[in-house]
Amino acid sequence: MPRARPRLGGLAARLAFLSVVGPGLVSGFADNDAGGITTYSIAGAQFGYDLMWALLASMLALAVTQEIGARLGLATGQGLGGLLRQRFGVRWTAFAVFIMLLANLGTVVSEFAGIAAALSLFRVPVIVSSAVSAVFVVLLLERGQFNRTQYAFLAAGIGISLAYAVSALLAHPDWGRAASYSIIPHLNAGKVYILALVGVWGTTITPWGQAFIQSYCVDKRLGPEDMAASRVDVISGSVITNVVAGFIVVACASTLWSHGITNIQSGSDAAKALAPFAGKSAEILFAVGLLGASLLGLGTVPLTTAYTATEAFGWERGLHYRWREAPAFYGLLVFFIGFSALFVLIPGLPLIEVIFLSQVFNGLLLPIVLVFVMIMSGDRLTLGRLASRRVLLWVGWAVTIFVSLLSLTLVVSQLLPSG
Repeated sequence: MPRARPRLGGLAARLAFLSVVGPGLVSGFADNDAGGITTYSIAGAQFGYDLMWALLASMLALAVTQEIGARLGLATGQGLGGLLRQRFGVRWTAFAVFIMLLANLGTVVSEFAGIAAALSLFRVPVIVSSAVSAVFVVLLLERGQFNRTQYAFLAAGIGISLAYAVSALLAHPDWGRAASYSIIPHLNAGKVYILALVGVWGTTITPWGQAFIQSYCVDKRLGPEDMAASRVDVISGSVITNVVAGFIVVACASTLWSHGITNIQSGSDAAKALAPFAGKSAEILFAVGLLGASLLGLGTVPLTTAYTATEAFGWERGLHYRWREAPAFYGLLVFFIGFSALFVLIPGLPLIEVIFLSQVFNGLLLPIVLVFVMIMSGDRLTLGRLASRRVLLWVGWAVTIFVSLLSLTLVVSQLLPSG
């Protein structure tokens, strides 16, 4: 077991706390990517405030699953791929990593779709937006020092949050109704409502997010003594991500849904539709938020993929390495970003379907990942004092079962004929 750090007081304690902050906040910010913004926009436009309760429920579930992921990283110093290989063997690890690669590739393509949609409002061609954003993110990750990179992620997340908060304020929503609907569920047995509910949960708790926070804790070289600060970080990230999601739902509900405009298929559509009711400023802020969120997702999802795959096969990994020291790690980063940037240029590509399919893959993978994570989280021989206690285990398994049912609902709904 690692030796505990000495107790610190005053300024030293605050600086030590700040050194831990990052994994939970960045993971939370990145959850509101292009797919998330599209999902929340559709939820607000089609159902008004009815799904606000789902945001509160998923926030609590996200905090639990993220803390469990952080505990695994803090206690073992290993990412998800390494722990899977250690506990379940090469075959199960290869299966999980392969499915995650497919799911994450679809997610990265959706990030480029979000960037293209946001910049199209400013008349920027798709080929230009894809090329510039790809080069920018690769340089940020490959050339930037780790500390600088995490602060860039945090700054982007804060900017996105402010953009959607202001756009919601400009929409002049019914805050009392939004608050009451957050506490009292307004259920609907309709197929579209169920799909929207699955989408809200599926874009909040993601397989890549589970792997990301664990690898991020390892890359920052955090240990068991950082558990208290890490819990604050995780809870803060979970609260912020769902508050921002609430702003998006509220903005669309108070303008589009209240005026009978329900046919919203993307975040950019929502931005355009907001202008007549909330003003041009709201449209611009919504578009800027979509751009920032897509860029943040573009930086974090390939990063998670590279971490998980390279650790699963025992290769060097981490932003503190240079290219020559970790060629597989950076090679995966460049492949995912470069392939997706080219893929999104295919003429007539149904980008909305691509985003949706990425959510389907995530929904299929998430229960598998959570089962593995929950089994490992209770292993006291491996985790020591950071092993999940009874209440955390019960809540974690309840979330796993609920997410599994939602994923099953998603799959079945796609197999059944409409109508």
